[in-house]
Amino acid sequence: MLTQEIKKKVQNLWDRLWAGGLSNPIDAIMQISYLLFMKRLEDFNPNVPEEYKWSNYKDKKDKELVNHIKNKVFKYIQTELSSNDDPFTRAMTDARFIINSPSLLEDAVIFIDSIYEEIDDQIKNKNQHFHDIQGDVYEHLLLHTSQAGKNGQFRTKRHIIHMMAELLDPDVDGKICDLASGSGGFLVGAYQYIVTKYSKNAQLDDDGLLKGIDGSKLSKKQWEILKEDTFYGFDIDQTMVRIGVMNLMMHGIDKPHIVYLDSLSTQYEQWEADKLGIDLDVHDKKSLANTTLQGQYKYIMANPPFTGKINSDKVSENIDRTYPPQFDKDGKRKKRTVQSELLFLERMVYMLAENGRAVVIVPEGVLFNSGKAHKKVREILMTDCNLQGVISMPSGVFNPYTAVKTSILIFEKRKWKNGPDKGQNINVWFYEMKSDGYTLDNSRKRLKESFPLQETIEHWRQRNSEDQNDRKLSHFSIPFNEIKENAFEINFNLYRDFVYEPQEFESAENILKQLIQIEEEIQNELSDLINRD
Repeated sequence: MLTQEIKKKVQNLWDRLWAGGLSNPIDAIMQISYLLFMKRLEDFNPNVPEEYKWSNYKDKKDKELVNHIKNKVFKYIQTELSSNDDPFTRAMTDARFIINSPSLLEDAVIFIDSIYEEIDDQIKNKNQHFHDIQGDVYEHLLLHTSQAGKNGQFRTKRHIIHMMAELLDPDVDGKICDLASGSGGFLVGAYQYIVTKYSKNAQLDDDGLLKGIDGSKLSKKQWEILKEDTFYGFDIDQTMVRIGVMNLMMHGIDKPHIVYLDSLSTQYEQWEADKLGIDLDVHDKKSLANTTLQGQYKYIMANPPFTGKINSDKVSENIDRTYPPQFDKDGKRKKRTVQSELLFLERMVYMLAENGRAVVIVPEGVLFNSGKAHKKVREILMTDCNLQGVISMPSGVFNPYTAVKTSILIFEKRKWKNGPDKGQNINVWFYEMKSDGYTLDNSRKRLKESFPLQETIEHWRQRNSEDQNDRKLSHFSIPFNEIKENAFEINFNLYRDFVYEPQEFESAENILKQLIQIEEEIQNELSDLINRD
C-alpha cells in the first residue's frame, strides 16, 4: 500500500491538475498514468532513444516542455514503442495527451519526481520491491473521485492478490489470464510470484509472504516466454486496458496481451479464432462450439465485476448451460437477463485448459443461493472441474469500496473425453479467514504481529496431511456426495459444527448497584459545579 507521504504527494498532484482545468476524473487519471509511464520508460526499456528519456527533458521549460512531451515523447510511446500489431499499440489508439498549460505540466513533472523519490526510498530502505505503483496510485485516485465500486469495478488489494497467487501456484508452463483485468493487478501478482519462485534470495514482506526480485533461476528461454507470451487480460473499459498495459510493462513484461473486449460475449471467441487463424461464424452455434477455441489458459486469476443482472443479448452461446434459451412463437430467441457472477464462472470453465487451475473471488451468495442457475453453476464446478477449496473471507476486506462478504474459490479443470462424469472424487477443502492482517473498517490499518495470509497458505498446502475431519476447526474437508445432498451448497457455515459456549453475566443486583454508584458520582460532580459558581 502507498505510504501516507506518497498519498499526500499524489493528492497534491491531483489537486493541481484539477485546479489547472482537468476536472474530469478519468482525464486526470489517464494523464497521471502517462506521466508515470514516461518517468519509468528508460528503466524498463533500455533501448529508448536519449531524447525520450525523462532525465533528458524534464528540466525543459514553458512551451518547449509541452511540445517535447506532447509531440515527441507521447507520439513515440503511442506509435513507435511497439509494432503495429502489438497489444500496447492497439491500446494506445485514440489516446490523447491533453495537458497544454506549460505551468501545469512543469508542476506535474515536479510532483512525479517527488512521488518517485519517496517510492524509491521505500524500495531501497524497506525492501518494498514489489510495489504495484501504477495500481496503487490509481486506487488512491479512485477513492477521491466517487468512481470506486461503480458497476462493481474496484481494485483488489495487493496483499489479497499475492495470497491468491500463492494459492494458485502459477508457473512458466502455460498462459495466465484475467478475464476482467482492470489495472492488471492480478497479472502483475502472478508475474511477481513466478519471479519469486525462481529467485535465490527471497525475503518476507510486511504481510509475511515471500518475495524475490532476481528470478535468477529462470533460463533465458523462460524469461522470454514470461515477458512475451504468458499474460493475457480482457476488459470492457478502454481506459483500464491502457492503464493495465502500461502497468505490466512498467513491471518488466514486454508484451502484455490485454485486449479491449467483453470476455462474456462472442467477441472473445472471435478474438481467439482470429489469433488461431480459424474461420468462425459467431452466429453459428456449431461453429462456436469448435473445441480448439476452448482451453486456451493454464491459469486464471480474477475478481470480476459482479454487478448483478445484465442484459444477455450479446452473451456467447458457449455460456448457455445454466440458462436454456427460450424462443417466441416466431422462433426468435427471447431476451434474457442473467447474473454476471454466474456467467463469469462458466466462462472461466470454458477458458481453462484441461488440468488448468483457477482462483477467483465471488460474492457469498454464489455459495448458497437456491436458484436453479446458481445451483447449476456450483454443480458444473464439481463435474467439469474439481472444486478444490473454498476460503471464506471476512466482511470488510474490500472496504472502503464495499462491505459485501466474499469467498475465494479454487478449482481445476478436469480431463474428460466424452463429457463430465457424475462428480469429483476429491473432497472440498473449506477454510475461514478471521482477518487479512488489516482492520476491517474503512481505515484498513495494518495489524501488528498478525500474519493470517501466511497461515491460510500454510493450511492450504498442508490440507492433505492435516486432520480435516474436525468441523469445529477453521478448516475441514467435505465429500462431494454430502455437498450434492445439500443442493451443491458450498457455504462454510453450513458444514461447520458450532459449539455452544454459555456466557456468564453479572447478576442484575450487581448491575443495579453499579448504576446507583455511577448516579451518585454524577450528582456529586454536579453539586461541585454548582458550588463553584
